[in-house]
Amino acid sequence: MSLSIAFFAIIKRDLVLALRRRSEVANPLLFFILVITLFPLGIGAQPHLLQSIAPGIIWVSALLAAMLSLDSLFRSDFDDGSLEQILLSAHPTSLLVLAKVIAHWLVTGLPLLIVAPLLAVFLGMPTQSIGVLLLTLLLGTPVLSLIGAIGVALTVGLRRGGMILSLLVLPLYVPVLIFASNAVEMSSAGLPIQAQLNILISFLMMALFLAPWPTAAALKMSLN
Repeated sequence: MSLSIAFFAIIKRDLVLALRRRSEVANPLLFFILVITLFPLGIGAQPHLLQSIAPGIIWVSALLAAMLSLDSLFRSDFDDGSLEQILLSAHPTSLLVLAKVIAHWLVTGLPLLIVAPLLAVFLGMPTQSIGVLLLTLLLGTPVLSLIGAIGVALTVGLRRGGMILSLLVLPLYVPVLIFASNAVEMSSAGLPIQAQLNILISFLMMALFLAPWPTAAALKMSLN
């Protein structure tokens, strides 16, 4: 089997498994929706306040939803022995890991991207900012999956690694959160956002090229 066939076979396999275990798709999405819809109830009927903090609300909710879904990235493969087969494959482990991360983002990150515009309207976000919000989510959520994969790989062998995983990945998520939410806020004020978008693009390129190697190495350490 060639590398390209193996790469897309892993993506297809993970998508099929996710559709069979629909809770893995539904739980992060429902969490994302519930957290955002609860904010107006807690803050009260203050449209201007909601509008000003809407970018932060949506991005914090997306970050927490991404963290909620991380444990499913390698856990089922670790339990059924598929992870060992991936590590023993003749193909580069880093590229096979990248395929799993892509499948994870399609299952967990893409639904957030689809639902976000409706929630942005619900919070009263200006129309001109919704496109920027989607762009920041498109650039930022893959970074969350790629960074999170490193933390999951380090803790996959632990029975209760959820707290350790949160401590590992949360500080690395903060820069993405800062620049993404700031870009949306700046667009609402009519200010240029090219600098923030360039930084997010840089984060994505760095994560795409650098994250698969430490993730593969961490998986090998966790299984030894």
